[in-house]
Amino acid sequence: MSISAAEGSSRLRRPSISSILLYVVLGLGAVGMVFPFVWMVATSLKLPKDVFSLQLVPPTATLGNYAILFAKSPFADWILNSIIVACITTVSVALFDTVAGYILARFTFHGKKLIFIAILSTMMVPTEMLIIPWYMASVQLEWVDTYTGILFPGLMSAFGIFLMKQFMEQVPQELLDAARVDGMNEWSIMLRIAVPLVRPALATLSILTFLSSWNAFIWPLIVTQSPEHLTIPVGISFFSSEQKDSSGWALIMTGATVSVLPLIIVFLLFQKHIIRGIALTGLK
Repeated sequence: MSISAAEGSSRLRRPSISSILLYVVLGLGAVGMVFPFVWMVATSLKLPKDVFSLQLVPPTATLGNYAILFAKSPFADWILNSIIVACITTVSVALFDTVAGYILARFTFHGKKLIFIAILSTMMVPTEMLIIPWYMASVQLEWVDTYTGILFPGLMSAFGIFLMKQFMEQVPQELLDAARVDGMNEWSIMLRIAVPLVRPALATLSILTFLSSWNAFIWPLIVTQSPEHLTIPVGISFFSSEQKDSSGWALIMTGATVSVLPLIIVFLLFQKHIIRGIALTGLK
């Protein structure tokens, strides 16, 4: 009996062909996603003459590209600009979208459905169609080449309002009614009862907003003019003018390597919230 039980358990532990194929496909997919990042880091360590070499390991590794990057351009200012823009945008979206989602989910008033539909309809408009009115407003308000000009299109998010509304609707109404009976005002109810219950959604919204703002390119490229006001993606693009001698590609890869480090840090610190929030968002 013990021998047959051992054979049965070994059979249960033996991977099936479908499982092996699944792991192979996932492994190939992981290699396909990681390889460009590894190539980027390796290229940042190459001399300009070795940039187009097909060798993954640099023939002569050097950190000179990083020194040139900070010496030849105001890259430190670009990093600071990106941090300021991404942090302010994230805080603004988290605050305003949470309030708007709570109001749309928990209050009843005339025109609520129409307002919600109007908010959702803005998600169907391509960003490229909004650039002209954004720029005209920036010119009239004298926001061109300022932090305000970079920030104002992203201070609220239609997707964030939709996401927070969907999660706010799942907060038990009994808890909110009990808080009102105890004399709490609506701000306290939202901040102390509703928000803690939707923390995974709020964390996901904040992280996605930070990543999107950090990688934004088209609008910062249009609204900024002076080099000291550029963000990292826009600043890196200016190195493409030096591609004739390969040094431009080396600096592009070096700048991209530096710019991706904060994103990796954010992911490592909040990966549990990212995975949980995305899973809950998928269920919604």
